[in-house]
Amino acid sequence: MRSDWSVLPEAVTKGIADRVGDTHITPATTGDHAEIAATVTGTNGTVFVKAAHTDFGVRSLRFELRVSEAVSWSHSPAVEWHFETAGWLVVGFEHCDGRHADLSPGSADLDLLSDALTILGKTQAPDVPLFSPTARLGFAHPAMHGHTLVHTDLGPANLIVAPRGLQIVDWAMATKAAPWVELAMLTQWLISAGHTPHQAERWLARHPSWRLTDSDALDYFATKNAQKWASKSAGSTTAWMHDLAAWTSQWAAYRCQTGTTG
Repeated sequence: MRSDWSVLPEAVTKGIADRVGDTHITPATTGDHAEIAATVTGTNGTVFVKAAHTDFGVRSLRFELRVSEAVSWSHSPAVEWHFETAGWLVVGFEHCDGRHADLSPGSADLDLLSDALTILGKTQAPDVPLFSPTARLGFAHPAMHGHTLVHTDLGPANLIVAPRGLQIVDWAMATKAAPWVELAMLTQWLISAGHTPHQAERWLARHPSWRLTDSDALDYFATKNAQKWASKSAGSTTAWMHDLAAWTSQWAAYRCQTGTTG
């Protein structure tokens, strides 16, 4: 649950001000992995700050911190600083000034995403503890296991088109898996942006890891993911859960009808 900046104790706000200078706070409007998330502008520049103090929140943010420090590539914002005080973990990330990516059919941002996926698909998982496919998704096919770094949440909210290129933010659910798993998890976001399942698969097929994945593994993934979100949404009134249930079910139905890998 996202909290207001005003809940931060003085020791935390002072620690941030010591690093950023006199501060102006702009709360984040998307995401919920951190209890506090905001763009902080000061006399020393601008950073994106995340902070947490509950047991779960601190564990999640500490995980994201370790992964972000270990991931050194052009599409991931750097960790500027971090500290702990008054029971809070606080992390300052490089600020990505830009807009969220447009994943709709024909968008030029799709080429930026494709380039980033090519690099990410060749990036070995760093030597830090990461989620396994089962721990991240609740299901796993033998073909899902691998040694690649997989972000697993490449929705538009985590894709920022900045002056220096596409930036992938929020590594809180980073996973060690086969590279095609990233593409399979992207399918729901392509469908949400207006692609039909057939169009989504055709676009994903530009990547060798998709073309080389057995149809049975893709069928399994699509079915299990749709079942998971159908189950989650059945007992919830949360709109985004029902959206994910709808998007994943479209892909699963398509694969059931066609039995192809796109």
